[in-house]
Amino acid sequence: MKILLDGMGGDYAPDEIVKGAIKAAREIDETVVILGPRARIQKSLDDNGWNGSNIEIAEASEVISNDEAPAMAVRRKKDSTIVRGMSMIKNGEGDIFISGGSTGALLAAGLVVLGRIKGIKRPAIAAWFPRAAAEGNTLILDCGANVESKAEYLYQYGIMGSMFVQGITGNTEPSVRLLNVGAEDGKGDDLHKDAFKMLEKSDINFLGNVEARDVIFGGTDVVVCDGFSGNVFLKSSEGTASAVMGLLKEKLSSGLKAKMGAALSMSRLRELKSVFDYKDAGGAPILGLKGAVLKVHGNSKETEVYYAIHRAVDYVNNDITGMIEDAIIRNEAIKKENSITGRMAEAITSAGGKFLRKSDSDEEDSEE
Repeated sequence: MKILLDGMGGDYAPDEIVKGAIKAAREIDETVVILGPRARIQKSLDDNGWNGSNIEIAEASEVISNDEAPAMAVRRKKDSTIVRGMSMIKNGEGDIFISGGSTGALLAAGLVVLGRIKGIKRPAIAAWFPRAAAEGNTLILDCGANVESKAEYLYQYGIMGSMFVQGITGNTEPSVRLLNVGAEDGKGDDLHKDAFKMLEKSDINFLGNVEARDVIFGGTDVVVCDGFSGNVFLKSSEGTASAVMGLLKEKLSSGLKAKMGAALSMSRLRELKSVFDYKDAGGAPILGLKGAVLKVHGNSKETEVYYAIHRAVDYVNNDITGMIEDAIIRNEAIKKENSITGRMAEAITSAGGKFLRKSDSDEEDSEE
């Protein structure tokens, strides 16, 4: 297996990227291929004392920045780390691509170079969300790949998210819910009502709607949402968590008694902080592409890169891309069968109505 790593993607590239690669490479048998200017990557490897054999360098002379128009940058910068990484996946020179670079460029390059899995309407960015009252995390998707959605997109997000959680966690029947304004059936606008009906008829473990306030309590494994709502949900949650932790720190350092109390409860405070820490999440997969892609935070350092590489091994070994492809084919067949059954039922109902109307007419004739 070859894990491709964008050596120039992120605020702390390439040194923190290289450190994470070295830490992971010392624990795995798979090969890590770092993309970027060869001389610069090699210097960072030397500076960090790397002398192993399972890290390679792939030359890529250009970098796409966050302030560039994604589609245009992908077309112009053919030798950028992002385009080069996607091309290597397509050509079989790598099994998965990890990047902390521009999300827009990753999506654009993924669509242009790799393309979508057959049947997938739109790819989705999935992210792990912490659980306050249960072990593990909840997968949220879409988190911003598509700000405008159709019911079929949400339906497919549910299938893709279910397959990803199955492949990564081993949970053979992860629960799936639809983010909505109420937990009751029939809530929401037409988009969410239609998506609910489609998810209800799929073969995944769909359990209905969930309100945003309940997600953190861990009652579900996968939460489906449109990209606009998902992005707002994540960012508002991050802001709230950051504000709460900041206020807590301020209050616990405002006086001798508070500091003494904080010192006595430090282990518990660290546990609380770890609930909201994404460092060990392993990156956010971009699901629906014809290849495995993981997006890590742009401000990722050694630890985040290290965990992303370990997550990448599970992603490839469990062939999650293949699982998604099979699930889409299977559910399209179910949807087609349901459509045929529905049309037959309508035809029977219509024919029955005509028969009843004719019978009524015959009775009237006989009375005359």
